[in-house]
Amino acid sequence: MSITAEARTNGKQPAMRTKRRVYRKTVFALYLILAPTLLLLLLFKYMPMYGISIAFQDFSPYRGISGSPWVGLKHFAHFIQDETFWKVMQNTLIINFYDILFGFSAPIVFAILANELTHGMFKRVTQTISYLPHFLSWVVVAGVFYQILSPADGLVNEMLGWFSIEPIYFTTEKELFRGLIVSVGIWKDVGWSAILYFAVIAGIDSSLYEAAKVDGASRLRQIWHITLPGMVPMIILLLLLRLSSIFEIGFERMFVMQNPIVLDVSDVISTYVYRIGLQNSQYSLTTAIGFVQSVLGFLMLITANKASKKLSGMGLY
Repeated sequence: MSITAEARTNGKQPAMRTKRRVYRKTVFALYLILAPTLLLLLLFKYMPMYGISIAFQDFSPYRGISGSPWVGLKHFAHFIQDETFWKVMQNTLIINFYDILFGFSAPIVFAILANELTHGMFKRVTQTISYLPHFLSWVVVAGVFYQILSPADGLVNEMLGWFSIEPIYFTTEKELFRGLIVSVGIWKDVGWSAILYFAVIAGIDSSLYEAAKVDGASRLRQIWHITLPGMVPMIILLLLLRLSSIFEIGFERMFVMQNPIVLDVSDVISTYVYRIGLQNSQYSLTTAIGFVQSVLGFLMLITANKASKKLSGMGLY
């Protein structure tokens, strides 16, 4: 019996060694594929973090990071006590709130409506056309909308003139600017942002719709009970990622659309940092602001993820 057991053990060892060898080769190949991405992440994401130390220095380009004097939390205290910064923070949060409320929901609605189109060719053309504005630069988009909204010969004011309505200066009205900037953002990115939702909807089991039709469910009921529940995981994922950037707004969009008349409602953190950082050369102050901005975004992501897992059982990790 002992000889038989020993023979079995000796027979298993070569097989186990072969499995380990195959496993190592597989894992090595996967890490080899992942290596370029990890290298780029290290070079362009983690190594530049060394520059965060500028926030704790009176940085001088001539002295460099190693030669600039350390000042501790001086710059953090400076922008915290600056009333202009808090106004800028307020503008950033308000515009981001509108972006989430309207801009985030717009691709969801668009994807559902486009999915309900029955004519295949028209459906594909609609989706393709909706992607195109995403590839236009913000400079081009701003030029187009300035022309459309021009009080002199803009298309919108021409149409308002048909009803004897006086021309409206859309781009210089503080009350209208935030709505305008959010609307332009929706027009530019609604189709592109809906791509993931199109993919999710395409992956929903068609037998569910067939069973719903047999049970007499209307199109609206099918959307509410099948399409939307199937989209929920992707909606939560994208919403969590969107909340992580609630303290940030793209610089280009605000810079090309704003003007001195509406600066009170259009000046956000990105344009504020550009003005005092690049134009006034206050590099340490702007680095401190960017550092706090990143930390707040990270904390928002962690908090939102925990809340999502508690309420819905789904999260990023």
